[in-house]
Amino acid sequence: MTPPPARPARQRKLDTLHRLEHDVDAWVATAGDRGAAPYLVPLSFLWDGATLLVATPAASTTGRNLLATGRARIGIGPTRDVVLVEGTVVAVPPAELPEEDAEVFAGKTGFDPRRLATPYLYFRILPQRVQAWREADELEGRELMRDGRWLVAD
Repeated sequence: MTPPPARPARQRKLDTLHRLEHDVDAWVATAGDRGAAPYLVPLSFLWDGATLLVATPAASTTGRNLLATGRARIGIGPTRDVVLVEGTVVAVPPAELPEEDAEVFAGKTGFDPRRLATPYLYFRILPQRVQAWREADELEGRELMRDGRWLVAD
């Protein structure tokens, strides 16, 4: 099967924004401080147009890593149409998350950590670097955002 032709940068950005707005789940990679091993988990997310919102138990490995380093790497989509996001992270206790955000998160993901006995934290991930590609012909130019700024105009 012949892959589709490489997309121009503007189309890649549009496709990336569509994936961020419509996908529900992502692979979230974290690592602890002091050289701890990387840790990878699937988490549901909500894109608000500027940040990704995820939730995980505060005491989990992912929660502890996010608190310790303030960094995450997220993989969204299949391997032949991937979006990679590297970002800085801010923890948000459930009581401090605006009610509207919590409701939209629960509605999109089908998961409401506010209803669980286990203490959860929400985390806002602010993208600093975004890459997207489908096949080898899209490896060149795969970087769409650098230092928190889109490299491709709307």
